[in-house]
Amino acid sequence: MMAAMFGAVFGFAVLSLGIGVRKFWRDVSPGRATPPALGEAARDALALTYLDGGHGRGCNEQDDRFTLARRRFHHLTFYGFMACFASTGVATLYHYMLGMHAPYPVTSLPVILGTAGGIGLLLGPAGLLWLNLRRDPKRGDPAQRPMDRDFIALLLLTAATGLGLLAGRDTGAMAMLLAIHLGVVMALFATLPFGKFAHGIYRCAALLKSAIEKRQPNALQLGSD
Repeated sequence: MMAAMFGAVFGFAVLSLGIGVRKFWRDVSPGRATPPALGEAARDALALTYLDGGHGRGCNEQDDRFTLARRRFHHLTFYGFMACFASTGVATLYHYMLGMHAPYPVTSLPVILGTAGGIGLLLGPAGLLWLNLRRDPKRGDPAQRPMDRDFIALLLLTAATGLGLLAGRDTGAMAMLLAIHLGVVMALFATLPFGKFAHGIYRCAALLKSAIEKRQPNALQLGSD
């Protein structure tokens, strides 16, 4: 039942995001994606290259001083999320292919990945929320602030309830902790296509568009960018 419920909601999120990115790709029509362009886009996405401000010193937050804090907290958030996703994927293989059912030992791969991911999803979003609260209002769009903070709060709750479930899985509170965690995860999955999460998908597509355009002939001969 859990696999069917969460699989359906996650599938809907993937389908919605896929349709949106497909329409975006049709509009920009950058050309054919070659292996070198794909490699460059993947490297820039995984390294968060453009969060260095273009000069390696980072972004401005509450004042004019440059800082790499946003990039570092984004790294913790992104890789924390990916570790949690990997944990779920490994647990799925354990369950359906190897016949190994949860709960898994603390030293097992799903628990190690989930714990590391949960810690990343606590530290990263907490740091991003701290920066968001301290940032000069003129450095962003006030209308977007609620969406930013709602998504950060969902990530924090996902991590906190997941780690709480791990800590209390051998206690009488396990059923309640599981229900709370699953409810938060369901809310996260259901809002993925409509919240701040979508910006990561579209930015990856934009990075690929940029990498493709760099490799196209420069008809205007105005420069190399």
